[in-house]
Amino acid sequence: MHGVDEAGKSALVRPAVPRAKLLERMAHLPPCLIGRQACSGAHNWARELAKFGHTVRRMAPKFVAP
Repeated sequence: MHGVDEAGKSALVRPAVPRAKLLERMAHLPPCLIGRQACSGAHNWARELAKFGHTVRRMAPKFVAP
């Protein structure tokens, strides 16, 4: 998990967040823009994250660096 502020500086760096704890962690963040790789479960994750007020944008895998 990695987040940057408006200036592009690292604001949140959590290299390992278990899937079971992801929603819990995201629920405690203020509403923000989230970028996710589009995959089979991306739409479901986007709906769950939107419940917390986040804006989720899905992008094609070819635009996501490993």
